[in-house]
Amino acid sequence: MSGRHILITGASGGIGAALARHYARPGVALVLVARHAGRLGAVAEACRERGAQVSALTLDVRESEALADLIARFDAERPIDTVIANAGVESSLGREGQAELLSDALAQIRTNFEGAVATVLPLLDPMRARGAGRVVLVASLAGRMPLPDQPTYSATKAGLIAFGEALRPVLAARGVSLTVACPGFVATGMSRDYGGWRPLEWSAERAAAAIAAAADRGARGIAFPWPLVALVGLGRCVPARLREWVLRLFFVADIRRGAPSTRVGGMVRVEGESVHR
Repeated sequence: MSGRHILITGASGGIGAALARHYARPGVALVLVARHAGRLGAVAEACRERGAQVSALTLDVRESEALADLIARFDAERPIDTVIANAGVESSLGREGQAELLSDALAQIRTNFEGAVATVLPLLDPMRARGAGRVVLVASLAGRMPLPDQPTYSATKAGLIAFGEALRPVLAARGVSLTVACPGFVATGMSRDYGGWRPLEWSAERAAAAIAAAADRGARGIAFPWPLVALVGLGRCVPARLREWVLRLFFVADIRRGAPSTRVGGMVRVEGESVHR
C-alpha cells in the first residue's frame, strides 16, 4: 500500500467512507470527494488519524467539468493509481406508485452516471500512458435486475455497467484494470429510510472490504451477496412475465406498505420536509 494515491467519490458516508477508512494508513494519499462538507471533514480526519495523507474536496459530482479539471490536476501533481467512482443517489416511486419527480430522476442520472464518467475519464489516458492503474465503478445489482420501485436508479446503474464493460478491454490492453462492483443491499444512511424489501443486507464496511479486495487483485467485477447474485442470474433465465410478477410481489407491494417517502442525494423527503441523513 505504501506510496499509493487513491481517489474516492461519495466519500462522506456509506461505502465511500468505509472505503476511505479501509485504505487509510501511513504511506497512502487519499483524495476524498463529496458534497457534504461536515461529514466529509469527519471522514478525512479519521483517515488522517490512521496515518494517511488526505485531500478533502467538497464538490458535487454533477459539477462534472469542475470535477474533471480538479482530478486532472491532482493526477498531474502525483499520479493517481486507483480511482473509485462511488458517488450515488437514489429515489423511489411514490407510496401508490406515483412517478418520480423529474428533478429527482435527473439528479440520479447526473450523479450516478454523468458523475462517474466525469470522475474516471480524466485518468484513463494518463493511466494507459503509464501502463498501470485501477478503475472501479460502483454500480449495483439493480443494474442487472431493475427494481420496479426504483426505475431511474436501476437504469443509471445498468448504464454504468455497460460503460465499464465497454471500456475494460481497451484499458486492459495497456495494463489498466477496470472493476465493476455490483453490491446488493448495503446498510447506509439512505437505506434506513427505504420502506422496501432489503434481503441479505451487508454492512458498509463489509462491502468496502470486498470491493477493495477485488480492485486490488484487478478483478473484472464483483457482485454480492452470492445468494442474491444467484437469484438475479436465475431471474434472467425465466420468462419475463414470471420475473415481473415476482418483482411486483416483493417490491411494488412494499411501496404501498411503506412510508410515503422519496429519497434523493442523501436527503429524505417526508411530508414535504427535507431531512439530511
